[in-house]
Amino acid sequence: MSGDQADVSARATWSALVEPGDVVAGTLVGLLGAVDALDWVRAAHRHGPDLARVEDRFGALADADRRRVAKALARWAVRLPECDPGRDLERLDRLRGTLLVPGDPRWPSALDDLGTAAPFCVWVRGEPDLGAALTLSAAVVGSRAATSYGERVAFDLADGLTADGLCVVSGGAYGIDAAAHRGAVARGGRTLVVLAGGVDRAYPAGNARLLDAVVGAGGALLSEVPPGSLPTRSRFLQRNRLIAAAGRATVVVEAAWRSGAMSTAHHAARLLRPVGAVPGPVTSMASAGCHRLLREGVAVCVTDAAEVRELAGVIGSGVVAVADAASSADERAARRRDVLDPVSQRVLDALARRVPTDLDRVASLAGVTVAEARGAVGLLELDGWAARRGDGWVVLRTDEP
Repeated sequence: MSGDQADVSARATWSALVEPGDVVAGTLVGLLGAVDALDWVRAAHRHGPDLARVEDRFGALADADRRRVAKALARWAVRLPECDPGRDLERLDRLRGTLLVPGDPRWPSALDDLGTAAPFCVWVRGEPDLGAALTLSAAVVGSRAATSYGERVAFDLADGLTADGLCVVSGGAYGIDAAAHRGAVARGGRTLVVLAGGVDRAYPAGNARLLDAVVGAGGALLSEVPPGSLPTRSRFLQRNRLIAAAGRATVVVEAAWRSGAMSTAHHAARLLRPVGAVPGPVTSMASAGCHRLLREGVAVCVTDAAEVRELAGVIGSGVVAVADAASSADERAARRRDVLDPVSQRVLDALARRVPTDLDRVASLAGVTVAEARGAVGLLELDGWAARRGDGWVVLRTDEP
């Protein structure tokens, strides 16, 4: 098996082995790579965990982290014997689907902003080039128990957005989600359905024909769990982070005070994605969540597709407001620097762009211990700030203009 094939097989296994959003697994794969991390887990299952191998890359683990790893291994041990990537890939092939992994030019790089909670791979039915599809995109979400007003607004927003070449992202549920997908399909535009279960399981079943229509219109169904996987409550909650990451902006059309759409909005805000909310009647409980987002300053008011395009950084008819996707990613990274802990910020400042700096020198320049420097560069590498070059480290990006 080639290196690429081994990576694909390992990532397919990881997607079946752990629950979506497992940051312990994400950290392990980030440190060791998907193949070596899976081998490490298998060896730990047989002989106990070799934490020294992880600590060589990450630095000394605190007792709390050791307990987290032990609990994670216990969780994974239950599923490990059942994982069969060959079976899952055969199921996907029968659906004429595609498995995308990081490094594939079609990979939706927007998902990388989720860091250690990013999916290991995505299972896709329909249009596989999600990287291109999501260059211009907006998530339109809302309540399942939508009013006719909310469904009309969602349909019209999706219709207008797809007319200008944007991909509409939503979750395929009843209510606002379904109305948004229908608006995109009616226009003949592209829409992405992010599912909580496998791409072979239409959920809710009443939307099966709609999901087929999405694929037929050039859109896609996406899941981070293999075909055959059941949609569960926890997977629905984790699915919301993918919707938020996939859209350049997120718009909540209708939402109760507490709802899944509110979760998606807060995920988007944490990712520094713009959030919009459609106002409704002040007497409508279906719009209470939207009004809450507006009042708390999480969202701005939007009322039509033109305002959503502006929110997503698109002006005119399908023209991106920023120079390109790479510069947009750099701008988001710059705004995220202030969330780094003080040690990581000092270590980042100690790294050069072109000449690798060894750990002893990094520690000296940053005024930290070698162990602290080792842990910090590991975290910076995971988040895309730094990279190993030979025996040293270089900075990949800073917050400089």
